Amino acid sequence: MKIQLQRKNEAVHFEASSELSDVKVQIDGSESIGGEGKGVRPMELVLMALGSCSVFDLHSILKKQRQEIVDIQVNVEGKRREEIPNIFTHIHITFTLIGKIDEEKAQKAAELAVKKYCSVHDMLAAGGVDITYSINFG
Repeated sequence: MKIQLQRKNEAVHFEASSELSDVKVQIDGSESIGGEGKGVRPMELVLMALGSCSVFDLHSILKKQRQEIVDIQVNVEGKRREEIPNIFTHIHITFTLIGKIDEEKAQKAAELAVKKYCSVHDMLAAGGVDITYSINFG
């Protein structure tokens, strides 16, 4: 896997691309380093990676269990330490499942999705990040 970052302005706005997709991602830094709000920040991308990795696996498991999924929403909140580097110390993922979904099956599926199958989870957890999750049913 390989990505490229292309500088887009005289500040810290970059456009990311991957050899696996034609999609471009806009990335920008905080105002304190010259960011202009033209993209997501790198640490936000980490949360997005964790949320999407987890929900892809959760969706797949629930489909295999023949659960009727109308919608899935994911919120991910990270807490960072004060000292530099400001790494995440705790991340919480909240899945909101809408449809005809057995709650017990969903709980087991979420456990597998987050803690067994999600590669991003394992990388962050290996670095000492405490990752928790919860499920809401809509």
